[in-house]
Amino acid sequence: MELPIIAASAAFIVVVLLVIVYLSIRVVQQYEKMVVFRLGRTNESMVRDPGLRFLVPIIDRPVKVDVREQFIEVPSQTTITKDNAPINVDFLIYWRISDPLKSVVNVVNFPGALQGVATTTLRAVIGDILLDEVLSKREQINEVLRVKLDEVTERWGGKVTTVEIREITPPRDVQDAMNRQLSAERTRRAVITESEGSRQAAINVAEGQKQAEILKAEGDRQAAILRAEGFSEALTRIFQAASGVAQKTMALQYLEALKSLGASPATKFVIPAEFTRLVEPFTAYVGRSMADNGGGEPPPAAR
Repeated sequence: MELPIIAASAAFIVVVLLVIVYLSIRVVQQYEKMVVFRLGRTNESMVRDPGLRFLVPIIDRPVKVDVREQFIEVPSQTTITKDNAPINVDFLIYWRISDPLKSVVNVVNFPGALQGVATTTLRAVIGDILLDEVLSKREQINEVLRVKLDEVTERWGGKVTTVEIREITPPRDVQDAMNRQLSAERTRRAVITESEGSRQAAINVAEGQKQAEILKAEGDRQAAILRAEGFSEALTRIFQAASGVAQKTMALQYLEALKSLGASPATKFVIPAEFTRLVEPFTAYVGRSMADNGGGEPPPAAR
């Protein structure tokens, strides 16, 4: 009878010990922080880092906080711009917990509170901007939203890292006007491109004609130079051939001149001094001929 009672008591003690161990040991992941409430109170010293952590059973109540970066999607919101144009905007908010204690103590649902603040902040920011600026300055709007949301969520222990507007949908009439403007801009670019092509083609044609005229003039110049060089060379050769005429031929020409003088009825002749130089080749020729004939009579041409 005593043995079953002892076994039951031992089993009860083991169960109690296991429950105590389960309640007193917690494993905190690397991406988590654990805020411990001891009898309902906590402070900075009760925030536990990642690792194996021990608690006082029943007295301590742990609350784990994920400190990884997260995001929430804000659904499309209808807002009014500064020039009273309604637009629909949806965006993403990236955030993380920077102070685990504040995120547990100061706010019940941080993501829900952040989304509610984001919608009201968006309307306030868009309401101070014109429609054209909303469509063209998306990056500036993202930064303004991030700064304003970060100021609000700081007291909740959160940090807004990035705000990204995904889509901005303007009214239908604004879209039609934008489409017409885009079409006109494309037509303008096409006309400018075509005119630039025509201008470049005309420039290329003019450049080609210019180069052709230059090449033609250069060819004419080279041809004139070659003709002049050929004429000069021909004159040089003619001069060389004339200078190589035999002395006998020149002597015969001088003899013909003397025969003409002898046939003249005049009895007096005025012979210039230069004529004697013309006769010198003839006398030299006669002298050589007589020497060749052994001192005999001069040749018939001399008589």
